[in-house]
Amino acid sequence: MSSRLHPDIERAYRVLETGEPVSLELASALGRLPESEVLDLVSLANKVKNLYAPGEGGGVHACSIMNAKSGVCGENCRFCAQSKHNSAEVDVYGLVDEAKVLDQARALHEQGVGHFGIVTSGYGYRKVTPEFERILGMIDLLHRELPDLKVCASLGMLGDEPAAELARHGIAHYNINIQVDPGRYGELIADTHSVDERIDTIRRLRAHGIAVCCGGIIGTGETMQERIGMIFALQKLDVTVIPLNVLVPIDGTPLEGAAPVSVPEIAKTFAICRLAHPSKIIKFAAGRETVMKDFQGLLMLAGANGFLTGGYLTTRGRDMEADRQLAGQIARFS
Repeated sequence: MSSRLHPDIERAYRVLETGEPVSLELASALGRLPESEVLDLVSLANKVKNLYAPGEGGGVHACSIMNAKSGVCGENCRFCAQSKHNSAEVDVYGLVDEAKVLDQARALHEQGVGHFGIVTSGYGYRKVTPEFERILGMIDLLHRELPDLKVCASLGMLGDEPAAELARHGIAHYNINIQVDPGRYGELIADTHSVDERIDTIRRLRAHGIAVCCGGIIGTGETMQERIGMIFALQKLDVTVIPLNVLVPIDGTPLEGAAPVSVPEIAKTFAICRLAHPSKIIKFAAGRETVMKDFQGLLMLAGANGFLTGGYLTTRGRDMEADRQLAGQIARFS
């Protein structure tokens, strides 16, 4: 080991040797590293990713989503354009018909996307409602028409009956994020529901054998140590995929004027997440194109092995061909 490495990064190399995650104590120390040490930390995270989480076929895990029901959400999430508590301009429509879902899924699948997520605004579904049954019908339709496509969903908080039905209908992954350190959820994200309701949903999904996609947002006003708190909270929830978003401030939301987080701080967060979750899928989601811009490749080398492609719920994404080229370039560093 080179003596030029920071002592805390040297200690973290044990992850590469053993595959065991860093401790909370060491992660906290890495969070305090000066910016001059970040590239060494990124290098380690990339090595850990390549050894323990190389991605599908050695490549990048890519997925796409569809906003199947938009706007007029009763929850007051501070970052979200779809909340009726905020004044952001956003398209408003009820649950789309299944033909539209199939058309979009087929178009994305033909471009090489292997995972497709149906996303709806709102609190969620405590019980199986007629609208929820329509979503189950969409899932069945996609399975019939596109049998190679992995169908995912993000429908908010769930009761036990809806969770069981999603398992019965063969959902591949369910996305529900805790967003920040659970202890600060009410202050930084929303107080019309609690983070415990999200965690209860995750536990219900896992009890029914559904793989969970759960992560958070960088840039809501949290500290680095609180980001690490979120990363370690995910260890306790047995999640399969960890999406990390960089806040895209949206006019008309309480976070429209949020101060940006520096590129080194974001890279450090991604790297620590990889060292805390050596074998998980870590996806770079929102903020990849609009906030990180020329630096998005750095985060893919900082431990991420997946990304969301083809656009987000209320903001546009990057051209999918450009994403394919990025994935190919990243693979050269493996």
